[in-house]
Amino acid sequence: MTKKLFTLDEVSHHNHSKDCWLLIHGKVYNVTKFLDDHPGGDDVLLSSTGKDATNDFDDIGHSTSAVAMMDEFYVGDIDTSTIPSKVQYTPPKQPHYNQDKTPEFIIKLLQFLLPMFILGVAFGIRYYAKSA
Repeated sequence: MTKKLFTLDEVSHHNHSKDCWLLIHGKVYNVTKFLDDHPGGDDVLLSSTGKDATNDFDDIGHSTSAVAMMDEFYVGDIDTSTIPSKVQYTPPKQPHYNQDKTPEFIIKLLQFLLPMFILGVAFGIRYYAKSA
């Protein structure tokens, strides 16, 4: 029996509890019948639909028996040309952070200057009270 070649778009349409397919290591698996039996719950599998779930699968560290069990759910391979290439993440440009203009800086400045002002007033009153 020859297995079918699927596009990522075809696989991504199978993304709910009545019809759940996963793409792992370039192979397509129909795990619909396994949703109720998955030790991590069906939400884990459903959240990995519509994309290459290889990293999700490998990060968990499945047992060899779990990996062997996948054969019964195998339905075909993925057309790798339909998987988008990995895009390098570039953070968005942000304006330069000027800490001197933040409210936190003003608060810290006041926490320092206000006690100094009160102390100065106290010394001033004492000085003028002694001289009078």
